[in-house]
Amino acid sequence: MATPGAARTDATATTPKRVLRAPKDLPGDKPGSAAPYEIGQFVHQNLELYYEVHGQGPRVLIFLHGILMDANMNRRLASDLAAKGNRVVLLDLPGHGLSARPQRASFHRMDTYAGHVIALMDHLGIDQAVVGGVSLGGNVSLLVAAEAPDRVRGLVVEMPVLEWALPAAAITFVPMLLATHYARPVVGAVTKLFRSLPRTGNGPFDSVMNMLSAEPRETAAVLHGILAGPIAPTVDQRAAMDIPALVIGHKVDHVHPFHDAQQLARRLPQGQLIQASSVLELRVHPERLTEEINALLDTAWAPPARRARKAG
Repeated sequence: MATPGAARTDATATTPKRVLRAPKDLPGDKPGSAAPYEIGQFVHQNLELYYEVHGQGPRVLIFLHGILMDANMNRRLASDLAAKGNRVVLLDLPGHGLSARPQRASFHRMDTYAGHVIALMDHLGIDQAVVGGVSLGGNVSLLVAAEAPDRVRGLVVEMPVLEWALPAAAITFVPMLLATHYARPVVGAVTKLFRSLPRTGNGPFDSVMNMLSAEPRETAAVLHGILAGPIAPTVDQRAAMDIPALVIGHKVDHVHPFHDAQQLARRLPQGQLIQASSVLELRVHPERLTEEINALLDTAWAPPARRARKAG
């Protein structure tokens, strides 16, 4: 499989590459765990970005990974939802996974990431989709809904990072940013070690391994850009998102406080809150939450009259 390049000088220089591969051909999969899925690359704002399409049909969910992670962490969810008749698109955001890894912070603002999601929809000819993700991906999905409300049919936001998370997020990510700047030789030695280790075939675990294998300058650019830019729509913008919305939270860590999930579900006009047992539930024992997400897709893609009855 070709690995996407860093940055391109001409956004029209390459034709998007699309090829069918079986999951066992890619790192982070269980061999034979799902039907073959489509992988591809497209160019937006001079960056080559990697995506996967699981399943077929008009019911589309675009689901995004967490900070410094990649599509590996959500491939099981995509496979399970595809088996239920949905089309699930996973995107590696810039600086993550197999997408381009620019080393300038300006490429990594969350609102810039939201623009890439809209460009992916244009590239795939998707007029509307349910958009969602975990942590960073959930926040980006909210920004997509604020920027292009006519394109977003519903939301799935797992572990949002909003106002109550800021102190814990600063304590977690600022030291990481400082280490990638001022202890780069040490961090570089650690990442070199992780790059040399074989991947396991477990998607979430391999996603963490890939995070720990990233070059320090690449990680620094991602962290700097995310910390410098907006992290979520305003409260008023959230209150205007009158679409089916599922918010998944848990009570285990302070970077993803359950109170943020509660407040978001309350402010979204059609928000529904589901409590997960931990950050691992959707990765290790996903059946319950997968059913909840599929039910949200049922609602989002129901005929307008039926959606109105449910909302009422």
